[in-house]
Amino acid sequence: MAAQRICDAMLPELSRLFAVSLAQAAQVVSVFAITYGASQLFYGPLGDRLGKFRVITFATLGCSVGSILAVFATTLDVLVFARVLMALGAAAMIPLAMAWIGDAVPSDQLHEMLTRTGLGSTLGIVGGQLVGGLLTDVLGWRWAFAFITVLFGVVGCLMYGDLRSQRTLPGKAPPHAGSAVRHGFVKQALLIITGPWSRIILLLGLVEGAAGFGVLAMWASHLHRSLGLSLSMSGAIVALFGLGGMLYMALGPRLIRRFSQQGLVLTGGTIVGISAVVLAYTPHWAPSIPASLMAGFGFFMFHNTMQANATQMTPHARGTAVSLFASFLFLGQSIGVVLAASLVDRIGTNAVVALGGGVLAMEGVVFAWLLRQRQAAG
Repeated sequence: MAAQRICDAMLPELSRLFAVSLAQAAQVVSVFAITYGASQLFYGPLGDRLGKFRVITFATLGCSVGSILAVFATTLDVLVFARVLMALGAAAMIPLAMAWIGDAVPSDQLHEMLTRTGLGSTLGIVGGQLVGGLLTDVLGWRWAFAFITVLFGVVGCLMYGDLRSQRTLPGKAPPHAGSAVRHGFVKQALLIITGPWSRIILLLGLVEGAAGFGVLAMWASHLHRSLGLSLSMSGAIVALFGLGGMLYMALGPRLIRRFSQQGLVLTGGTIVGISAVVLAYTPHWAPSIPASLMAGFGFFMFHNTMQANATQMTPHARGTAVSLFASFLFLGQSIGVVLAASLVDRIGTNAVVALGGGVLAMEGVVFAWLLRQRQAAG
């Protein structure tokens, strides 16, 4: 998530330095998302066959290669290519980690466990947006990618050491070892896509990616343009979105036990919609602080429930199923970034931000209704 969101706050600066429009600069976000989504077609089956933890480890180390290239990029095209390499590595991490947890944790504890481990990805949102804006303002945008290079290198080495330790433990088998299903990717994907509930979850993931993660890339630019805030200040405020997600992760187990899944997605979508409107039209920067925080809280109420349903779509091919979900999610993000960037000059950043929140609020209503129908039928 840090790799994904590191460019959000630096888009105006990239637009200025490379003498391109904001929509062209946004390629560093949209191309990352497209590559990330397409790579799931490869990583899902690979994780099911070779072991999810092993694939995540080497992908983490590989992601640092693209980060190094980004540090030395001299043109926007080279930077976009570096972002492609980063996405090829980053694509394995969250989906296969979710699938690995799905293999290792009993189903009745899965929602709570995903909430706890989601602290890592939400911390990445906070760190990526904050560090991206701060380092761009203080030292220059290249230092943001230098930070990511070191981060991936250190974490990859730690995971490699843990992987070696796992191999030496007597009588221990990785969670994937018991899987008897070894269909090819096409057959696995068809089994997943032809399932009626799976299709619903994948389409909802596509919309969520566009309205949530996609439009989120415009938030810092909106604050910078409409309120005249610095890039670091804009990035810090938008980073509160991730902090709100962390707040939900901390309270999540209690909320999950108290509310149904329908209640979580309906309430979460509503909170995002209201917060986005406040952030879009506030004449002063102060209300944008609680609005960004609450938007993150509401979004992850919705998103965590989506993740829990995605891990349960096809338990016998969980790696492929979760990777397909991630593919649709990030395909939606790339669509959302492109649409949002193209609409900025036509309707303004405030309308784009508000529109994204409104779509997510409506999706919460639809998803809650679908969950209620599924529960009644089951």
